[in-house]
Amino acid sequence: MRLILRQDMSNTVRNMNIVMLGATGAVGGEVVQALCDEPRLAKLALLGRRKVSGLAQENIEQHRIDVMNPESYASRLDGYQCAICTLGVGEPSRVSKEDFLRIDKQAVLDFATACREAGVEHFQLLSSVGADARSRSFFLRSKGELNEALLALNFKRLSIFQPSMIITPDNRYGFTQAMTLALWPTLSRLMVGLLSKYRGIDVDKLGCAMAYNSVNDGSGSEYLHWADIMALYSQRN
Repeated sequence: MRLILRQDMSNTVRNMNIVMLGATGAVGGEVVQALCDEPRLAKLALLGRRKVSGLAQENIEQHRIDVMNPESYASRLDGYQCAICTLGVGEPSRVSKEDFLRIDKQAVLDFATACREAGVEHFQLLSSVGADARSRSFFLRSKGELNEALLALNFKRLSIFQPSMIITPDNRYGFTQAMTLALWPTLSRLMVGLLSKYRGIDVDKLGCAMAYNSVNDGSGSEYLHWADIMALYSQRN
């Protein structure tokens, strides 16, 4: 997929109101932490099945909702300029295809649709490298179909983050992830040129990049891979 990136980092948005779904996940948690330190954040609303502990800032509010039922949160979306979605199944192999589609695709699309109807102009999604509606891989095809559905909603700005392996400090899913976390940093150094988009990225850097992107002005649709994500992280730091 082609990157269409139209940002002006010198023209940053002030007093940004952001609504987010998926804050309790590994990436979502890092996005929230980065936004907590962002002076351009006016208000952050976190929607989810459970609350994030340890947040005491006055400009952050949390609402328990039914993720699968847009009617449980649609009335809370007015007045936000940006929506961030990091909702997803942590280990797709542990759930049925039906449950994966219900959470990773339908719930996300429902959230995006409700945001669009509420007047949200900028939507940010945590997707995956290789997402393609024509892929033979069920996982990548589902992600690609979601991306195309989001494009059809015609947000003023759509940011689709497509990282490869997300490096977390803790092993959350057992032996397979432990081996991947151990090997991927070494493999990443061998991925150059067109392969660079498959490099692993630290979860805190990804979260920081998503947070920074949300408070900077831009328009159009953008697909952000490893190099784009790292550039955002570097600009923020």
